[in-house]
Amino acid sequence: MFPHEEKLIRERLGREPNEVEWAMLEVMWSEHASYKSSRPWLRLLPTENEHVVIGPGEDAGIVKFDDDTWIAVGIESHNHPSAVEPYGGAATGVGGIVRDILCMGARPMALLDPIRFGPLEKERNRYLFEGVVKGIADYGNRIGVPTVGGETEFDESLDNYTLVNVACIGIMKPEHLVHSYVTEAGLKLVLVGNRTGRDGIHGVTFASEELSENAEEEDRSAVQIPDPFTEKLLIEATLEAVYTGKVKALKDLGGGGLTCASSEMAEKKGFGAVIYADRVPLREPGVRPAEVMISESQERMLFAVKPEDIEEIGRIFEKYGLEWAIVGEVIEEPRYIVYWKGEKVADLPVELLTDVPTIEWEMKPYNVEKDVETPDIDFREAFDLVWGSPNVLSKRWVWEQYDHEVQGRTAVKPGMDSAVLKINDEYGLAFVADGNPNHSYLNPYHGAMGAVAEVVRNLVSVGAEPLALVDNLNFASPERPEVYWSFAETVRGLADAAKAFGLAYVSGNVSFYNEIAGKPIKPTPVVAGLGKVKLGKIPSMGLEEGLLIGVVGVTRKELGGSELYARLGVEGGLAPRVNLDEEKANAEGILKAIEKGLVSSVHDVSKGGIAVALAEMSLAGGVGFEVDLSAVHVEENLSPLEVAFSESHGRYVVAFPEESLDELKALFRHFAVIGRAGGSGAVFRWNGKELLRKSISELREVHESLPRLLGEEE
Repeated sequence: MFPHEEKLIRERLGREPNEVEWAMLEVMWSEHASYKSSRPWLRLLPTENEHVVIGPGEDAGIVKFDDDTWIAVGIESHNHPSAVEPYGGAATGVGGIVRDILCMGARPMALLDPIRFGPLEKERNRYLFEGVVKGIADYGNRIGVPTVGGETEFDESLDNYTLVNVACIGIMKPEHLVHSYVTEAGLKLVLVGNRTGRDGIHGVTFASEELSENAEEEDRSAVQIPDPFTEKLLIEATLEAVYTGKVKALKDLGGGGLTCASSEMAEKKGFGAVIYADRVPLREPGVRPAEVMISESQERMLFAVKPEDIEEIGRIFEKYGLEWAIVGEVIEEPRYIVYWKGEKVADLPVELLTDVPTIEWEMKPYNVEKDVETPDIDFREAFDLVWGSPNVLSKRWVWEQYDHEVQGRTAVKPGMDSAVLKINDEYGLAFVADGNPNHSYLNPYHGAMGAVAEVVRNLVSVGAEPLALVDNLNFASPERPEVYWSFAETVRGLADAAKAFGLAYVSGNVSFYNEIAGKPIKPTPVVAGLGKVKLGKIPSMGLEEGLLIGVVGVTRKELGGSELYARLGVEGGLAPRVNLDEEKANAEGILKAIEKGLVSSVHDVSKGGIAVALAEMSLAGGVGFEVDLSAVHVEENLSPLEVAFSESHGRYVVAFPEESLDELKALFRHFAVIGRAGGSGAVFRWNGKELLRKSISELREVHESLPRLLGEEE
């Protein structure tokens, strides 16, 4: 909390807050809980379209899938906790987002985990990577919610640090919707789940500060302790309680603990709350009132229930062996009052906790983009560098630790453009997350637009019509003028791209202060998207013998922030630009091609360019290819390297039977046939001259080598 805010609190209250009040105010006025630096900009984002049932403002967004089925979706970051204690930080990140979905009345159905780390050459980064993956795997597997996709990337700017974002979707019937706010006084507040301890105290204030070099020793107490077994019981008990129709409001206890959940639940419609803090079941003796109010102990939910329904709801909790207690009530007067053993220890206007003034920091534009010459290196050397990059390598080692098939809905598994979950016999839900900090660093506006465009490409590549988006914005300190400018530019890019596609953001998360020992991370917006797909129409990603290979879209000299430049240590370059009309037209064309059955396989072109997309399709189908890159549509004269490794947007590689050619050409403004699938090797040519030949087994051996980088035997 800043000195001017403390002064404002004293003025608004007309006195000095006591110890308990200051503790509660400090967590509620933290960046993590209040969004005070981001709210002015987040208003730019579109939040409504025909698919949106509930947009931002509750614990999760809700999207209409069909008349009988709604999908709850949310995304959260657990960056600081995971950097300090990777296993517990990542595990509790999963637990928290699952409860956000649960408290809308939805059954958690699947997770995505966009995660990022420093270079794997360093032992500390390998420790963070392995701990985070194990934390996500153990927690998700034990609660029976599959992790079906995500991203795993490595970057120098994250040395000794980690970004752990987790997205979750849940499935629900419209009649089971529960809001996170109350609409009447007189309701009892019931706390259910784990006992409250001293773990996670000041978790949100710790997440709103930069980490020091000694964070692991200094900040461990701010990291919550995971307990997936209690979470599983909480999922089943909560849903059973919701299905009775007797739950009037529901919130999970995440950041800010009991203070945040109860004050937000009451204040939204102008009510207040009385809390009896000494009734909260404790894990250890001697916990003080302030600690009870701000502890972020995990696996706890807060229910608002009519007095006459308490007994019925309580019986459900007892059936699952969960401890519960009536810890307060909703009152008419908009005050927030806390009692401890009969003594009033806090009495505040409730809006003093929830109505936090915004801060607009100074902005300073920066420009690190500059046109650079593409290094003149051998094509084979360039391919080996990019194909062997940890960012391009198969993440099978990661997702094989996750039970991605539990619940039996996973129709398209990890490793493809989007995961697809079966919703009914005819339709599935596609779910994917993307971000590119290298592009965002060079140009925050186009980097953000590119994240949205890539999500759309990944959804349409499996035949899905995009429905809605969620965003997770990871940035360094907003007090840095360059960082705050890049944040504002990012939100503008996210807004413009979503509007062009007619899409809305239904939920999201902002995480500032992502830096360690004064070293800021690159701007890292992550966008996750949902789409609706006909299960019988999903194309494969793999090549099949004899099919023609085509490239949709235009390739430009856009290698700034590319995997090739990163491997070569080339700084600068121009980040790829998103041409929204072209992007939209190509996405619509791909959906038509899939609907008409014109294409057998589709893969979007992104990290590593056309060369990587082709090699991935070859491995997915176990079939080789011969292509001539000089046939690709380009905007200007490009070298073979530039055509192969440019990361221009709006492009797809498709494989199709010869009889589809004329119809496909008619669907796209730019469509080039570049070769044919077949054989057991990958052959790249330029004007007929061979640039590179690799066997599928050579490609696979490199692609599956991540365990070797971690010092593990495959």
